[in-house]
Amino acid sequence: MPPLKVLFVSPEVEPFIKVGGLADMVGSLPKALVALGHDVRIVMPAYGSLKRDSSWHARPDPLGVDVGTEAHWARTWENVLPGSKVHVYALEHEGFFGRPEVYAGPGGNFPDNDLRFAFLCRGALNLCLQLGWIPDVVHCHDWTTGLLPLLLNTTLRHTPLGQTASVFTIHNLEHQGYADRRVLAFAHIPPDEFRTDSTESVGAVNQMKAGLYHATKLTTVSPTYAEEIKAPAGGFGLDHVLRYRAADLLGIVNGIDTIAWNPAMDKYLPRPYNQRSLGAGKVLAKAALQARLDLDLDPHIALFGVVSRFASQKGLDLLAEALPHVIERMHVQFAILGAGDPGLEHLFRWAAEQYPGRIGLHVGYDNSLAHLIQAGSDLFVMPSRSEPCGLTQMYAMRYGTPPLVRSTGGLIDTVTQYVEGQPVGTGFRFNDATAPALYNTLGWACATYYDRPAEFQALRLRGMNQDFGWDVSARRYEELYHWAVAARRGT
Repeated sequence: MPPLKVLFVSPEVEPFIKVGGLADMVGSLPKALVALGHDVRIVMPAYGSLKRDSSWHARPDPLGVDVGTEAHWARTWENVLPGSKVHVYALEHEGFFGRPEVYAGPGGNFPDNDLRFAFLCRGALNLCLQLGWIPDVVHCHDWTTGLLPLLLNTTLRHTPLGQTASVFTIHNLEHQGYADRRVLAFAHIPPDEFRTDSTESVGAVNQMKAGLYHATKLTTVSPTYAEEIKAPAGGFGLDHVLRYRAADLLGIVNGIDTIAWNPAMDKYLPRPYNQRSLGAGKVLAKAALQARLDLDLDPHIALFGVVSRFASQKGLDLLAEALPHVIERMHVQFAILGAGDPGLEHLFRWAAEQYPGRIGLHVGYDNSLAHLIQAGSDLFVMPSRSEPCGLTQMYAMRYGTPPLVRSTGGLIDTVTQYVEGQPVGTGFRFNDATAPALYNTLGWACATYYDRPAEFQALRLRGMNQDFGWDVSARRYEELYHWAVAARRGT
């Protein structure tokens, strides 16, 4: 396939700014695309918290951004993704991006998020014009870039960007970016685009909807999630739009960073390991994890790991409900890392106090501890109610830690069901989003660990043999980009 120019526009990019899994994708997929021969660049905001060290260089010319009724200028900082040739441009504007946070402060979501990210969309496109670098495809992500395909289809249709195709990836359909009609005027989008088959939902501008209607092609982060969001139960009011665009919607599973998450090279482990040294490596990691979280030092007990945002979407309320029954009736330990809902934080703190030595808890996020939990746990628990793709279950399998997951979204696409007595499966799945269903599956996994050690070891190795790198997914995106370009240009 001929090489393409591809622009990614995103509010977060690993390793510079990260809030969630979106940053991981935007920090990894471009590298894989460059390896296939494409020219890929990224535009992001230069938040106040962005560490502009010596690797960042300011471009000499200010960037004019066509928004609002007054002149707006941005300073453009340039860098590359570490270990790659992917150029990254960060737009500095004190009024919109000077604050350290990405989406919200202590008082909640910023009230000008609509204007902030409209500025990002228009600024990214204006930067292309300033550079004289016209992308074949702009790859947009979630509601924060939902206005960008609309800009390409309307305001910028008769500019050098008029032949540029757009691909819009849905990472989480629940967050749709509702805004006042002012955002259309601010972005210089024609006012007649405020209609139900373009941007309007329940009397407001829905920026997610704008992206879904106007992008050349649509993707989401797993095939199962692509099906779920076309149904009323999973569509969050936009299922009718996704059914309308079904022929243009493709589910592609996210890959993972196989360098950062590699047990054979992991600096956070007491002894890195591979499939041949799995036993010794996990024994040492387990002991280190137990010591770090004040768990009883027991090499034989089944240790379940959890790394998650504390939220009902992640099913952590199910775990909090089941946890006392599991601890009292099964010979197990839990290593839990996460933060989020204050009520759930309280429940997990209470459980850790009630069962010292059996439940280890760290409220917050610690990257080194996250790696140690993946390596030192015997099983990894991820009982999500909804999971568009999920990454931690793939990390777990790479570290020889079978995941225990609810059958939803990307968890269905990445974790295959273990079947007793058969050489199949990479983990344990359950269907109902209830505490009893989770409890029963924990019991099943626990029994497999204790009573069928040879099968459990084979389960571990099958997980480690899975290929979750970006190579396969990058080739699917490559095909999609060419498809989008052909559709845009009518060829």
